[in-house]
Amino acid sequence: MPLTLTVSDEVRALVPGFTHLAVEARGLVNGPSDGTSSALLDEAARRLAARLDGRTPDQDPHVAAWRAAYTAFGAKPSRTRNSAEALARRALVEGPSGGLPRINRVVDAYNAISVAHLIPVGGEDLDRIEGGMRLVRATGEEDFVTVAGGEESVEHPEPGEIVWCDERGVTCRRWNWRQGPRTRIDDDTTDALFLLESLAPMSREELLAAGQELAEALQKVSPGVRITVRDPG
Repeated sequence: MPLTLTVSDEVRALVPGFTHLAVEARGLVNGPSDGTSSALLDEAARRLAARLDGRTPDQDPHVAAWRAAYTAFGAKPSRTRNSAEALARRALVEGPSGGLPRINRVVDAYNAISVAHLIPVGGEDLDRIEGGMRLVRATGEEDFVTVAGGEESVEHPEPGEIVWCDERGVTCRRWNWRQGPRTRIDDDTTDALFLLESLAPMSREELLAAGQELAEALQKVSPGVRITVRDPG
């Protein structure tokens, strides 16, 4: 049964025009980054540089829209950047300490799509999600389980903060800023859900194109994976 995804009316009222595309992948064979996944990231970095043409990521209209959305729910977009902007900034840093991180084949694949299209893309291990997933404005009482100093700890979002959550708690804080380790994709993940999140001025056509590219990238890093693209319409 497909995972249920719900966007609350409060979020839609605060940030009109938000939409998302869900890509389900089943039968993944993941593992350490390799030449195939690294090539996807290198190509994404080249495409990003061409797209920006000397501009900084925050000058891209889609990134600017995400910054406005973060400001709307009380976050400081220069301190807690959306995931696409954060990755883009890393991609543009030259030298041994710069560039895109190599995490594992599947994470590399969806990070490449995020950078190439400047769109936040999140990945969740379907076997670790409890119940449906909801995008809501937090009360401030929800649990966000993370790791600090090697020890598990529990944080709570700010009241009004936009978060993704399941029945157990928050899975990603500040919309798409920081994912919790509980549902993170690792080398053992076999079934996953990927969320591509867009705002105006990104067109529906570009969102769908990014989803198709993600499906193709996942096939490259994990041949034989079964892909379902769920368009909210």
